[in-house]
Amino acid sequence: MTTSTDPNVTVDTDLVEMMDGVLAAYRDTHPPVGAVFHDSELWSQLDELGLARLTGSPESGGSGAGWAESAELISAAARHAVRVPLAEHDLLACWVLESVGLPVDDAVRTVCLLNESGTATGVPWAVSAQRVVTIWADGEGHRVADLDADALRITAGCNAIGEPRDTVAADLTALAAQGFGVSNTLVAQLRLKAALVRSIQICAALDSALDLTIEHTSSRVQFGRSLSKFQAVQHMVADIAAEAALARAATEAALTVALASDWAADNLPFLVAVARSCAGHATSVVSRNAHQAHGAIGTTIEHRLHEYTRAALGWRSEYGSVRHWDEVLTRAALNAGASGLWPLIAD
Repeated sequence: MTTSTDPNVTVDTDLVEMMDGVLAAYRDTHPPVGAVFHDSELWSQLDELGLARLTGSPESGGSGAGWAESAELISAAARHAVRVPLAEHDLLACWVLESVGLPVDDAVRTVCLLNESGTATGVPWAVSAQRVVTIWADGEGHRVADLDADALRITAGCNAIGEPRDTVAADLTALAAQGFGVSNTLVAQLRLKAALVRSIQICAALDSALDLTIEHTSSRVQFGRSLSKFQAVQHMVADIAAEAALARAATEAALTVALASDWAADNLPFLVAVARSCAGHATSVVSRNAHQAHGAIGTTIEHRLHEYTRAALGWRSEYGSVRHWDEVLTRAALNAGASGLWPLIAD
């Protein structure tokens, strides 16, 4: 994401530079190798700087910032390919606890929503979390419990870039006595927030892939001129730029409405679906064109391009696949009907 002229999403440039500098310095000394696990040294540094719980209330030990600042932080992490559970811990897990009045300590957290059999798949960072904010359906509502990770059955897994995406299982009967009631509205907001987190991260990855492609095609000489002088290459780069810009515009539109309405706008689910659909489809175009423009070097593990294309491809399938979000948009358009379609899009 980038700083915006909208007062709801504008972020202090000094803060943006500080966050970017911290993550850039970490990446310079810690290149990604193999599977990704929680780095306690980095987490301690982020915690000392007030970034680990950037949006938490000061009363609970947080920094009192907002989603606009956090969007810049998780975008910076994506740009520098630093894998760390900032969003899962701060924006999702700790937000749920604060929302229901439960205490928040220094433990690293993630969040999961169990199905009717007491299982959640693809849970981010569960294998390296100290506590898991666990939510499950209870009759017509939901319940939540802040559980020690050792109290759950966690089976390790990972996504395309090696980030932990684990299976969490629990005994719902045993949990019943521990949980606190939580509204369906909060659970719906959690789903939207989680989906928009991935859209923000995807946009940062696509922008980084664009930057690498421009740099490569401008400096690489073929047949006596740079690749950027060839019309076919120009078309590929233009398509990358257009798709990345579309995804970013849709994501910023959803975030702007979310912040202005405190995540309560009637059209927010539609806007999040638009953001996720645009980001998902843009990922296909950007990944294909960027690797084609880079040629053979773009397929090597040493080149950084895959850190962004694989990340975007992995993230677009989390918290709802591209097909899922396309179906959400299709249903919204059909329900709006001929007379309501334009207001649905324009509002």
